[in-house]
This record gives sequence, structure tokens and C-alpha cells, in this order.
Amino acid sequence: MTRVLVAIPWRPQPDRVYAHDITTARYRYLLPDADFLNVDTAHEPFCLAACRNEGVRRGEASRYDVVVLADADTLPEHGPLTAAIEAAVTDDRVHLPYTEYRSLRADGTRQYQAGRPLEACNAFVVAGACSGVYVTTPKTWWAHHGQDERFLGWGGEDAAWYSAHTTLLGAPPARHEGRVYALHHESAVKEGDQYRDNFALVYRYHQADGDPETMRALLTEGTVNRQVA
Repeated sequence: MTRVLVAIPWRPQPDRVYAHDITTARYRYLLPDADFLNVDTAHEPFCLAACRNEGVRRGEASRYDVVVLADADTLPEHGPLTAAIEAAVTDDRVHLPYTEYRSLRADGTRQYQAGRPLEACNAFVVAGACSGVYVTTPKTWWAHHGQDERFLGWGGEDAAWYSAHTTLLGAPPARHEGRVYALHHESAVKEGDQYRDNFALVYRYHQADGDPETMRALLTEGTVNRQVA
């Protein structure tokens, strides 16, 4: 039997607690045999990339076969999620259990809380999304160096990671036909020095697309000042 750890990057914020509770309950329903772990690190501000790396590190230390890196506001569907877990064990790519990322926003989230099925809730489709839920083995995660912990606060780590995965593993993450649904909460501030730094770093990743040597150097640079959780 495949041992699965669901690792949820999580630093409590009042307007997001409800989404974390809904997300955790859904995963417990979809994966009753999995174990669950909230993950935070010492980074200030919050570092989603570091939490994902730490989740995989803890999964590896406890000898889980697969780690599901689950954002605390994103709800997967059962079929694509289980298909991604099964496939992740047998190949060398990270798996995304969706081909369509739906942002429920405030109205769609209210509809879901009132009992409407997820697929019938009002939603905005985010084209090209590559976040929300990752399914991976520790070996595959570290084969492309995980995610860059220089991405602090909001934004950029997912796009950079996608470039690194595609360049170093020779293919983009594998997708499974289906949807994920992002619950509404207050958006992070999308301005300031850190925001600009994040997207300047994303630009460097995009410049390294298709060049494994340059990509490895960029990722190695990003591991120098990693903090311990």
C-alpha cells in the first residue's frame, strides 16, 4: 500500500482559518488512509516554497512514498488526485491533479458553503495555473532541487518551479484531467520591494528555460541561505 503524507503549508490568518478547515476535511474524506501535517518555517514573511520543501523533507524522513503538497485553500477532485498519487510512484515527474484551476471567489465560495456542488459553483478559470496541489515522491522533488526559498511573501515560486522542473527533468509536470477549486480569502499585498524582487527572480528563471547548467546554478544559488524550519 502506498504511504501518503498530505503536507499543508500553513501559518494561521483569521480570514483563512475557515478555508484551511474545509480543505483539511476534504482531504481526510478523499484520502482516509493518508497522514496529515501542517507545515511552517521560520521565514519572515511566510515562505510557501520553504514550507513545501519542508513538507517533502519530513515525508522523506518518515519514509512516505508520496507527498501531497496541498495549499490550505484548494480543493481537489477524487479521481484526478488518486490517479496522480498512483502515477507519481512510477515515474520521475511531479503530478498536478487537474487540467483546470477554478477560483471560486467570494460568491462561489458562499455557494459551496451553502451546499452547492463544487462543479456548479460560480468560478473564474485561471489559465496556465500550476499551483494549489502538487503530488510527488521525495526523489522526484529533490531531483530538480525543490522550490526556491528566496520567494518570500506573495508570488513567483510556482512559475519559477515550473521552469526548473521542465528544464531539469526534461518535461513539464504531468497533469490529470480534472479540476481544483480555490476558496476565497483576502488577497496578499501585491506591491513593495519583496513583490518586485520575486518577479525579478522569476524573470531569471525564465531566462534559464531550456538551459540545465544555468538552471542548476540558479537553484544552487537559492539553496545557500536556506533556513531551518
